[in-house]
Amino acid sequence: MRLKDDEWTIAHLHQHLQAAVDLEFWTIPYYMSALYSVVDRTAQAVQLVQSVVNQEMLHVQLACNIANAYGLSPRFAAPVYRGHDIPHLDFALDKPDPRPDFAPYSAEIGPLDIPRINGMCLIEYPEWDTGGKAILRDTITEYGSIGEFYDALQYGAGLLRRHIQGGVRQVDHFSAFYNNMPSLTVTDSDGDGYNQVVLLINTIREQGEGASGASAALPAAYQNTADDSDPSWPHFQKFQTIRQTVAKPLTYPVTLAVDYSDHQRALAATLVETFGRFRTALEQLFAGGNPGGFVPLMISVGAGIQNCWKNGVTPRFG
Repeated sequence: MRLKDDEWTIAHLHQHLQAAVDLEFWTIPYYMSALYSVVDRTAQAVQLVQSVVNQEMLHVQLACNIANAYGLSPRFAAPVYRGHDIPHLDFALDKPDPRPDFAPYSAEIGPLDIPRINGMCLIEYPEWDTGGKAILRDTITEYGSIGEFYDALQYGAGLLRRHIQGGVRQVDHFSAFYNNMPSLTVTDSDGDGYNQVVLLINTIREQGEGASGASAALPAAYQNTADDSDPSWPHFQKFQTIRQTVAKPLTYPVTLAVDYSDHQRALAATLVETFGRFRTALEQLFAGGNPGGFVPLMISVGAGIQNCWKNGVTPRFG
């Protein structure tokens, strides 16, 4: 269902802002699990997915900074990985529907295989009608692509720019990686603050789908200037490169969950517990707190995922 301009309320914008956090956060375990399933850590696919994971952490920060500027303290619920369900996106609404070109795909946690690679491509799939008037929905499950979702979010944010309060619970852990970016936070209010909001939204959109065109290089402002081997490639191009490579990297074999040993069940449980503490720390961080041991905890999540794969366990997060 479409919304008229005057039907956008701050509550509706908050709903979309929380959805943005949900979606960006959802991708991190999904991508990280595929990343750490690869045996050869020097493989090109590993480097490409690792660069995307790093930027998804940036996107979580940017989405949270925007949310806080509009008065919403974001939450980090345990993400659900089931069937073909990717939060807040319905690819059937995109015309033409991209799913037949990326079949089979899966939204369940798994190794870096064809269903997961196709799923990654669909998540970052470029919007067909970039730059048109946003289609405003009264439910955040009715957007056909991530680009369409952010078009609507940007439009609603513009209508409600008077609510922006700059400098509220802003977090910046990535400036050293983006020397060409004017700012990764919202420090101003009203119209000037909205210009900063647009910059952050454009960063997410350009780095993901490449809103300037599927084959266009990322503008310099959005490029990682520190540790990305292919900084001008958006996520969709990186995933397409993996998809079009004939020889996929070898991944660790897994045991069926019903056949797990006590040791394997303990590894799975440990990862769930560590990830739960990581979610709690994220909420505290973006609520203005200073959770101790945040970086080591983030590293522990990656180590736990890799330890699961090496022992035949498919990672779980809730």
